[in-house]
Amino acid sequence: MDNEIDRPREIAIGKLKKSISKELWATNEKFIEHLKARIKNHPLAQNPIIEQLNHGSFNLEAVKNIHLEYRHAIVQIFTDALLMAQYQSRQLEPRLPAGTKMIARFLLTLNVLDEFGFQPGIDPNHYYQGNPAYAHYPLFETVLNELKISVEERENYQPSQIARDVRQFLENSYDAYSAVVALLAVAEQQVILYSPPLRQATKSVGLNVDNGYYYVHGISSDTSTLAADDDHENDLWFTLIQACTPEIYASIESMCMHYCDLWHDFWLYQSEMNAKLTSFYLK
Repeated sequence: MDNEIDRPREIAIGKLKKSISKELWATNEKFIEHLKARIKNHPLAQNPIIEQLNHGSFNLEAVKNIHLEYRHAIVQIFTDALLMAQYQSRQLEPRLPAGTKMIARFLLTLNVLDEFGFQPGIDPNHYYQGNPAYAHYPLFETVLNELKISVEERENYQPSQIARDVRQFLENSYDAYSAVVALLAVAEQQVILYSPPLRQATKSVGLNVDNGYYYVHGISSDTSTLAADDDHENDLWFTLIQACTPEIYASIESMCMHYCDLWHDFWLYQSEMNAKLTSFYLK
């Protein structure tokens, strides 16, 4: 029995590959590799704020503002989008055999478990390990607490137009399985790019980032964190390979590029506005 449940990620990916024809898998995989290359070469990966965050260029007020903007743009809705992807995987049927959607749901659940505060392992009662206090959204709220951002400030905060645009674009994808999965994969790439700089910026204003939200965001090979955003991004691409058909390639690519554009504009805005905010408080 153990061999049948060990290495769940590898098992799910293997079953995904067998759920469609070899020819379609190969064609879809080639498209996804092309798409991933375009995303990694997008200006989002060279946005000037990355260096500014890494070098602690923003003061406390600016770091607070960036976190409120980021909260609205993605943190509040990330698990909403994941759960919508889980639900909309029903669109795989009846094109694919009955039950096929469960393979994708199984793989997506590895991301959901991390987001909800579960951890690998078995407790003393031979049950799952986890605590909702370790869910990523509450951990982000703890960062806001440590930044001394009150509940009233959070409730009354008016996000920028670009923060609203980033959020709405993901929310608008919820009705289409392939679309929400693709945008979630882009979002994970954005997290991989910007979590380490955000960690540095937060550390530069005096917060401990050795645990909590910034400890669980980044890539699996970073031994200073307990993060797996690269694994989750790859899982999303695999589910998209299963779901894709050639006639939607153009729309998926256009959507992903536009989402990258929005994120790039989001971070350009943060760079400009919060540099001004930092300068104002230095006067």
